Amino acid sequence: MTDKTHFDSDAQEIEDLYQRSRKAFEEAEFWPQERVDEVVAAVGWEWQKVDTAKALAKLAVEESGIGVYEDKVSKIQTKTRGTLWDMNGVKTCGLVEEDPERGLRIFTKPMGVVANVVPSTNPESTVCCIGLSLLKTRNAMIVSPHPRTQGSSYLTVEYGRNALRKVGAPEDLMLCVQNSSRAQARELMERCDFVVATGGAALVQVVYAAGKPCHTVSSGNVVSIIDETANLKAAANKIVRSKVANNSASCSSENAVAIEATVYDEMLECLEAEGGYLCSTEEREKLRALMWPDGKTLNRDIVAKPVSYLAEKARIDVPEGTRFLMVLGTKAGPEDRFSGEKISPVLTVWKWTDFSEMIERMKEMHRFSGEGHSASLHSERDERRVELAIKANVGRVNCNMPHAMANSGSWFNANPFTDTLGGGSWAGNMTSENVNWKHFLNYTWLSEPFPEYIPSDEDLFGEYFKKWGRD
Repeated sequence: MTDKTHFDSDAQEIEDLYQRSRKAFEEAEFWPQERVDEVVAAVGWEWQKVDTAKALAKLAVEESGIGVYEDKVSKIQTKTRGTLWDMNGVKTCGLVEEDPERGLRIFTKPMGVVANVVPSTNPESTVCCIGLSLLKTRNAMIVSPHPRTQGSSYLTVEYGRNALRKVGAPEDLMLCVQNSSRAQARELMERCDFVVATGGAALVQVVYAAGKPCHTVSSGNVVSIIDETANLKAAANKIVRSKVANNSASCSSENAVAIEATVYDEMLECLEAEGGYLCSTEEREKLRALMWPDGKTLNRDIVAKPVSYLAEKARIDVPEGTRFLMVLGTKAGPEDRFSGEKISPVLTVWKWTDFSEMIERMKEMHRFSGEGHSASLHSERDERRVELAIKANVGRVNCNMPHAMANSGSWFNANPFTDTLGGGSWAGNMTSENVNWKHFLNYTWLSEPFPEYIPSDEDLFGEYFKKWGRD
């Protein structure tokens, strides 16, 4: 098959999927809220079932070779149920807001056929989170799987289609590209009405090149700052629970800890008690050579692999019971790759004496890797929580929590459930929020006149006049 023939074949397959999806969308476009919520419940119920989650998690681990089966089962169920709960009772159809005094009514409209480009790290739960959000907003979805995890994304869509059939809804509201490739993903993004793409920073430019409105995400590089007021034992337990979950496959997993100098030694002991192993200078160099063989590109073969695998490949002898590796940070930025995102059970350790300086150092790390994503703090000082939230160029700051469990939604904080985390303008994204149902709606403002009022100079400049006068 020539390149042109192959291209034509890809284009025709995508066109066929789009037409099927568009037909299903047109059937659902003007559904009432009751029908939408019934369909959402049907699909959500199917995806959160234990047997469904187990089947999807098993296939995802087998295909990708990364992550932890038990953690994936839990994540699929939690993300599905959490997404449903966040949307419970939310109006997404017809009239959603009204202000009679100002003659204003606001109506919602769906976007159409949405391309959902999903990563190999979460090939199932990303389909669930975005899929439910798109159903809630009466959009149709075509999934573009990562080439390494096509089967698990396809199976997730099939479970959803079965649920749609059960309640008499058009099953083509959910479709999935088969035998996916980069070329097909580009073709799909160019053909659809809207794109949501979850993946690394390199994906952002590819998505924007498709020329369609879109939501993209940022890379993570969570630095967890610990100060002298923190409960060190509890903080260590939370950090490690988050760090080792799913072998650090999450972009919300802590990549570094920054410890205040007076509690530095004690905190290290707490981390070691939780299964951490601090590498020597020689061992650090061995690990660096394994993780970045060319000096700058992360070795994909180590992503979300167990610590035993990393230690064996790097020829590092670690004690029995080691759950993660620690290395000392040397410099923020590209000169020290350990200051960036690692997507593996490796934690970089920093020491600080001045909190404001540590924030600036963290911002330098983020400019190198992960700007826009998130940051973590373990402290009892609210002024430090506020300072971090004001100064850090991130969409989320999580305090005194296991970061990976809190950042993209949990039962113990207010972050919306999602697998798709916007990094704002810092990361070249359209939003800095957790992407959910509200990001897939258009709004029409129906406006009628009300009694005219033109503000006076006093209305507009009264406070200014009191201080500076009218000159």
